[in-house]
Amino acid sequence: MEKIRLAIVGVGNCASSLIQGIEYYQTQEGAEKLGLMHFDLGGYQPGDLEVVAAFDVDQRKVGRPLGEAIYAKPNCTWEIMPRVTNSKTIVQMGEPLDGISPHMKGYPEDQTFVLADEKPCNVEKVLRDNGVEILLNYLPVGSEKAARFYADCCLNTGVSLINCMPVFIVSSPEWGRKFAERQIPVVGDDVKAQLGATILHRALTQLFVDRGVKVDRTYQLNVGGNTDFLNMLNHARLQSKKISKTEAVQAILDPPLENGNIHIGPSDYIPWQKDNKVCFLRIEGRGFGGVPLNLELRLSVEDSPNSAGVTIDAIRCCQLARKRKIGGPLPSVSAYTMKHPPEQIPDQEARQRLEAFIQGRRER
Repeated sequence: MEKIRLAIVGVGNCASSLIQGIEYYQTQEGAEKLGLMHFDLGGYQPGDLEVVAAFDVDQRKVGRPLGEAIYAKPNCTWEIMPRVTNSKTIVQMGEPLDGISPHMKGYPEDQTFVLADEKPCNVEKVLRDNGVEILLNYLPVGSEKAARFYADCCLNTGVSLINCMPVFIVSSPEWGRKFAERQIPVVGDDVKAQLGATILHRALTQLFVDRGVKVDRTYQLNVGGNTDFLNMLNHARLQSKKISKTEAVQAILDPPLENGNIHIGPSDYIPWQKDNKVCFLRIEGRGFGGVPLNLELRLSVEDSPNSAGVTIDAIRCCQLARKRKIGGPLPSVSAYTMKHPPEQIPDQEARQRLEAFIQGRRER
């Protein structure tokens, strides 16, 4: 198959895991049997992905080959491959806008972002000159202006957007209409993990519902040590993230819980945890005869590889839509891979609809 030409905004831990993973599945014998929902998806395998453009604002990454930048501080994710050979693209200076929270200046440089003293490149020109087909948005939570800037760049260049962070673009009727009018397929918003806190919380909540247990209260608390958790110490940047994660669980419940009975969101930053995220989850309910029961769970995952396991499918599904000339938000792909899609669909149904889409049935 021809390569899928990608651009990445934000060369952080998620980008690092994805790029290392592409190399891993392309070069390691027997790897196709490990850790992927689909090795071959519509004829595309992981090795058919190629990053031809990358944007960041950190001085340790701008101007360096992508294959080196993904290992630069403050990145701290699990090392899947000690080096990669498939990413010689030079990282270019993006638009900083609101991508760096002011509070991060008070932390050591190896834990936070260091703004490069460079003039931002012409993003639209870079996308056109490199024949980019799909852009992945890995900007930090709360980067509202920056996310919209790159979405506009996609609209102006015909590039598809996969919005992996919680700024509501693909799930916004206004933005969705813009992409549909220009026949550009898009996927979003806010990527689910392969097996992470949100998908697990949804599955357990669905189990309570299916077994007739009335859910009364629930919480999900997450702690980690990467720049994502450091960034989210600024609670002013958290509004869309909390909405995204909470609505993903509330969508399972009918009626949804009152606000005082549900709490979902990041809780604290623990530097030595690095890219490891620990989730503490509790669901309280009542079963037969109104007798109370509760469930408590602790999940520990490497955060960024968990994201890459889903993004790699979203990329290939988006490329299938481009080849089939399907424009606008992709409902089943977004519902299965994202926390805040245009349409919330139960995960089992979303998986069935995703498989139907892969097989060539048009989105409804």
